[in-house]
Amino acid sequence: MTEEEQTSASAPAASPEGASGQGTGAQGRLRVGLVGAGPWAEETQAPALASHDGVVFAGIWARRPEAARALADTWDTTAYDGEEGLGELLAACDAVAFAVPPDVQAPLVVRAARAGCHVLLDKPVATGVREARAAADAVAAAGVASVVFCTLRFAPATRAWTAEQSATGGWFTASARWLGSLYDPASDHRFAASPWRREKGGLWDLGPHVLSVLIPVLGEVTEVTAFRGPEDTVHLALRHASGASSTATLGLSAPPKAAGVHLELLGDQGPATLPRWAGSVSAFHAAVDALVESVRTGRPDDCDIRFGLRLTEILAEAEERLGKR
Repeated sequence: MTEEEQTSASAPAASPEGASGQGTGAQGRLRVGLVGAGPWAEETQAPALASHDGVVFAGIWARRPEAARALADTWDTTAYDGEEGLGELLAACDAVAFAVPPDVQAPLVVRAARAGCHVLLDKPVATGVREARAAADAVAAAGVASVVFCTLRFAPATRAWTAEQSATGGWFTASARWLGSLYDPASDHRFAASPWRREKGGLWDLGPHVLSVLIPVLGEVTEVTAFRGPEDTVHLALRHASGASSTATLGLSAPPKAAGVHLELLGDQGPATLPRWAGSVSAFHAAVDALVESVRTGRPDDCDIRFGLRLTEILAEAEERLGKR
């Protein structure tokens, strides 16, 4: 199942008033705008921002103005229209959350950073290393805070588990399997219409989530091997800086009865299995908390845009390996 079905550091600004000096909203809360009004924004970002006590949901801009207006009406915020409207949204906000395809996201992040807005990105940052690096460099140059929303890094159950296993150490190997049935002929899931998922497959949609757990527990990826399975399924074999190895099977085209998520570590303490999680909204709440904390303290989050860039580099290397086979 996909994350939707499961219901290095940049230098952030130390001031909670935002790098642009615009000030903050009611009671000193960060004013956060949303770029994007598709299914993921409807299900996750918009309801999370509207229900978060620590921020002000300042408005929505989308490439489809009618979608932005409908979502803004649902959550009692302001819709901004057209190219001029995007600039108005950035001027009205201290931070911007993104719910758009990765290769649309990257240049918009550059624009937001240059406008002095902190950024809360969706994964992956981009599907090209050059574009991801340009976004990361713009964030660093602007001195704004950044967080990349990888669900497993912020869902309470999996976040706590990852921190615990990282502190435990002594891991010998790990195996991960994340298979969705998005493209099964019988599927009518609304995310099946996503062009970027259709083009890039499970490697880019699900790979960031798996890597966002494996890397903090096992260490930096130092070697990547990849080969193809059925349909869009990809098998990865990774070596980590700790000396441990891991494997990952990723795909969106599995039969429904084969779909599911499993991640297991093996080491000195025996096996440890990733717990189930529920609720993308609660996970996004935690990502907003992380951004607010980074803005407040000036300390980069562990899952910031530089980490997001590294995920893009690893996935691009895997894709290159696939092209050579």
